[in-house]
Amino acid sequence: MAESETPVAPAADQEAASLEATNDDVNALEPQDSGVIDATSTNGTAGAPPSSPKKGGLKHNLVRFNLYLILFVFLLVIAGSILTVAYFQSKKASTTSILKTQALTADALRQVGSSDATVGSTQQILNVQSSAVFAGKVLVREDLEVAGNLRIGGTVALSNITVSGTTQLGQAQINKDLSVAGDTGIQGSLTVAKTLQVNGGGTFSGPISAPQITTSSLQLNSDLILTKHIVTGGPTPSRSSGPALGNGGSSSVNGSDTAGTVTVNIGTSAPAGCFITINFASKYNSTPRVIITPVGSAAGTIDYYVNRTTSSFSICDSSAPPTGSSFAFDYFVVN
Repeated sequence: MAESETPVAPAADQEAASLEATNDDVNALEPQDSGVIDATSTNGTAGAPPSSPKKGGLKHNLVRFNLYLILFVFLLVIAGSILTVAYFQSKKASTTSILKTQALTADALRQVGSSDATVGSTQQILNVQSSAVFAGKVLVREDLEVAGNLRIGGTVALSNITVSGTTQLGQAQINKDLSVAGDTGIQGSLTVAKTLQVNGGGTFSGPISAPQITTSSLQLNSDLILTKHIVTGGPTPSRSSGPALGNGGSSSVNGSDTAGTVTVNIGTSAPAGCFITINFASKYNSTPRVIITPVGSAAGTIDYYVNRTTSSFSICDSSAPPTGSSFAFDYFVVN
């Protein structure tokens, strides 16, 4: 009988056997449950309890790392956006506040001299290094600032001028009002063609020449020297006749509160007393001084006297005046 040969397994069977042996080795390394295994299952066969699936540690850590990375990138994008907006805003503010300078070249000068032209813009500064002569008019639409001296050889016409510092004027003609808020010192002569109104005090170290001075109050601290006459004016005061005129007598007044003439015509049966009472047009602050001068010899023979108050004065006779006589008195009143 021939020797039986051991059958050779195919190559596929050998590989399956090798994989099964490897899996057995791996299962041997894993920890085994220490609990008691049920001998029977629902179908009467023994079996191991179902094991719970394990959570992969490396995969879970990768998920958490990706979440943090996304949050970090999002914060970087927000910060970059804020910095970009702030940079462009600061760039815009700096460009509007800084004026660019532009030099006036020879070509620009020829362009200005040939026709109307615009050089630069409102955001630029035009620098002219050499002297400039303008044959025609010059119009400045905004403020004109002069760092040095300003000399004008011709006439200057200004609708409004404000001077904060010292100003020296050789000759100035003002066609309208001149308002000075502070003190003013005039070294030379001052000619005012119209009204000069001074709300405060005025001090003049030299003579004042005026054809007429109108004032409500005049105070002299020194002597009054008059080279011409004293002419008084003002409204004529009213009068009232007294009993010394007698029957059919009359009186009149011509002048002002300061000076004038009183005329008296005596009637019949005139007793002693006052001829006339002069009522001032403006009342004096205190009782004035009244100076009476008789006019003519008829007035000189009368024993006259004066009664005076702040509002009037009366010319009287201490004895009965002659019947049918006429006489006059000049008066001068000072306070």
